[in-house]
Amino acid sequence: MRVVKEFSKEEIRVSIFSWNNKYLIKFELGPMEQTFKVSEVDVLDEEDLNSFCEGDFFEAVKLRFEEMGKNLRKQLENL
Repeated sequence: MRVVKEFSKEEIRVSIFSWNNKYLIKFELGPMEQTFKVSEVDVLDEEDLNSFCEGDFFEAVKLRFEEMGKNLRKQLENL
């Protein structure tokens, strides 16, 4: 597995890996993570991977983290 890029944006840790002819795009926030696998043939240039960290896609990632956090807190309250 090759690390393509790692950085943080708006408290979300972003790691991009190249592995098995796929790019793995991993977003981490606290105890939660979201990972997306994209075929390398769908990406013309590695710089194009930056588009996953902006616009509507990144906004959806943030909303999903909010929902995940609410679900996690609710479950922990019920333990």
